[in-house]
Amino acid sequence: MSASNPQSAPVSESALVADLREFVSEWVRLHGGFTTAANPGHRVPFHWPPHPVSHAYHVLASDWSGKGRVEIHGEVFPVRIARTQYGVFGRIDGLWLEAKGSGDDSMYESLRKEAEPLFQRQLSIAESLGMKGRFTGSIRDLPDIDLLKLLYCRDRDVANEARLAIELHASAGIFGPALVEILRDDRHPLRRSAQWCVLDLFEDIHSFCPTPAEEEQAILAMRDLIWNAADDYARTIYKAGVVLGGHIPDRHGGPVLLECLKAPSRVGRRSAIHGLFHVVEWHPESRVTVVKSLEEVAAHDPDATLREYAALMARDIAAGQMDHVGEPVFEDEE
Repeated sequence: MSASNPQSAPVSESALVADLREFVSEWVRLHGGFTTAANPGHRVPFHWPPHPVSHAYHVLASDWSGKGRVEIHGEVFPVRIARTQYGVFGRIDGLWLEAKGSGDDSMYESLRKEAEPLFQRQLSIAESLGMKGRFTGSIRDLPDIDLLKLLYCRDRDVANEARLAIELHASAGIFGPALVEILRDDRHPLRRSAQWCVLDLFEDIHSFCPTPAEEEQAILAMRDLIWNAADDYARTIYKAGVVLGGHIPDRHGGPVLLECLKAPSRVGRRSAIHGLFHVVEWHPESRVTVVKSLEEVAAHDPDATLREYAALMARDIAAGQMDHVGEPVFEDEE
């Protein structure tokens, strides 16, 4: 798949949704379906290029007189070499990469090791896009559908960069239905990371869902995500409660979160309890209703941890606290 500019080939909302469904279906066909989500782990911010090690040893430009070659993941790269009293330094200009060793062999091995984060990132992008080899282009130059695919990337920092690119293209007005489709995905194992990215975008929901009908579909998708959640990987379900309670709390978020206090998912109920604090922050007139509802949870929720959490949250809201009790962690999440 080529890395063409997304603005050069505009597509419709329905085409994006269809392509996204095909992408998930193809992944399931190749790897099998998953009824449970995988834990995508934490996002590890990527920084490149690394600090050049030669700077710490004051290696001069004239010292880079040697030449060599190194193979990394099947690709061969020319290496410039500086042999000094401090050791052997190698530089791959095409990768903006340097390494040091006691001799040539150890220097080459260090280059391979230092290059690994870049290659793993580029390979994970290519894997998500169905490409062979490694991706060496710019994520922000990819077509719209590829940006959506990268939200599912196993490298969460790549997914985050794709999210930022989608945010920059929000004015195109075509992403909303596809983002809702991601919230409703129950097949791809890395859906929690993708859904977190969507929810972060939906903190400015009107940029992606400008019509009442589109907004309603997004709110229903968030409600269903909370209602049925079997896990809170990537803090996705928590994030859904924050978006509903803190960003669309009035005629939508508040009522949905009150409804979700009765969700079959204890993870979802926890998210709703927390989200309601933000509802009252923005709409103090809802305090009495929210406190009463939380006191009902405190008296009747089947989970003892949530009964205590709801009681403490009701106390904080009733007292008009600026902060609230911390969210509990269930035993199987530790």
